[in-house]
Amino acid sequence: MSLVKYFLVTLIVLLFVGASGVAAQHQSGKPVFVLVHGAWHGGWCWQEVSWQLREKGFRAYTPTLSGLGEHKNVINEGINLQTHITDIINFIEMEDLHNVVLVGHSYAGTVIAGVADSIPGRLNKLVFLDAMIVHNGESPLSTQFKEVQTAMGKFVEKKQNIAPIIPAEEFGVTDKGKAKWVNERLTPQPFNTFAQKLTLKHAYGNNVPLVYISCTEKQLPIIKKMSGEARSNPLWTYLELNTGHDAMVTVPVELSGLFTRLAE
Repeated sequence: MSLVKYFLVTLIVLLFVGASGVAAQHQSGKPVFVLVHGAWHGGWCWQEVSWQLREKGFRAYTPTLSGLGEHKNVINEGINLQTHITDIINFIEMEDLHNVVLVGHSYAGTVIAGVADSIPGRLNKLVFLDAMIVHNGESPLSTQFKEVQTAMGKFVEKKQNIAPIIPAEEFGVTDKGKAKWVNERLTPQPFNTFAQKLTLKHAYGNNVPLVYISCTEKQLPIIKKMSGEARSNPLWTYLELNTGHDAMVTVPVELSGLFTRLAE
């Protein structure tokens, strides 16, 4: 066999194997997890949960939103809510993911609602982990209680369009070692990710099944209000974990087990 012919045959085999892998992914009935972090966090916060899911045979992805985590070097005032929604849409499309269990923690409830509005066909379900339920025409900021809106508004008045870090202890991380680990990784967040209104063209969730996991240990007041909305709505599957807001840090084994059951 000539060298040229050998390379051509090798190329054809590689293309066939690659195409078969893509086809197998599309035909696989096993859901894929995309875990989206909340405000001031990054993909790093899902570390233990993603390990647990992969050990159970699931593919789990933990993208970091623009300007946060390992992308803190590119933080700027132009990053807004739509930027973060587009981050996740692009991630799912570029990785060519289907049958996605899309999980949003806290602020990222707003993000995953925007993602579902655009690419529902790629999604298996939306899982709101102690997350914000922000409707069309609202923003993460506008849904807050007045005193919170006033406090955050002061940063805009001072032309400080970056929201400063809130420490891990405020997110229910009581273990000192874990709190230290989280605090070392939290980064400031562009203010416009909170201030920009969410624009939805379809009904909330866009016909993707909705799940709410409420973290009931000293629940944040605004989250308690929003989890109550899910609990009283028959369109939602409502679940609880007896832990603080950052459940992926405080109870990763229990949380990954709950995710696994939701994927069955």
